[in-house]
Amino acid sequence: MVGDEVWRERFPALYAEAYVDYADCRTRYTTADVADELVSRLHLVATTPEGLVVVCRSVRGWRFLPGGTREPDESLLELARRELREEAGAELTGDLRLFAAHVADSNRSSPYRPHLPHPRALWAYATAEVRLVGAPTNPDHGEVVVQVLTLPVTDAVTYLEATDPVHADVLRHAHAMGLVPPPRS
Repeated sequence: MVGDEVWRERFPALYAEAYVDYADCRTRYTTADVADELVSRLHLVATTPEGLVVVCRSVRGWRFLPGGTREPDESLLELARRELREEAGAELTGDLRLFAAHVADSNRSSPYRPHLPHPRALWAYATAEVRLVGAPTNPDHGEVVVQVLTLPVTDAVTYLEATDPVHADVLRHAHAMGLVPPPRS
């Protein structure tokens, strides 16, 4: 397995330590094992049976990989299933494979939500095989998704780069790791 040192050379922006203003935290990216109990949110490199990547666009114009914040007592599998329904109108058809995370060290005195780990949390990334089954459910408390696309990986990267260069790099990284299947005709 290739370690963070090699990936850091190939993906310097992704591996650069960063301050995330909206969360008031410092982050760093890693492929080290993900401790389930520290995961506060999960985003998915979701692929269809045709080998296309699922990407979303919100009513505010943000483009992103489907995913979100963990609810109380929710397993990672339950989190993935819920976020796929809410943001992509998709259902999980295979296993989750965690492959990386941003380690987020908060400067705040309390967590974003009381049930989430604090002051250190993981913003995890996983691959998942999915099937689109309908429109996003767009619950009242969540992201309002207005577009779901399935694109070849290079097109998905370009699409994400417009508003979310981090998710674009996460997708590039998953592809470089061999975790994104080639498109099937």
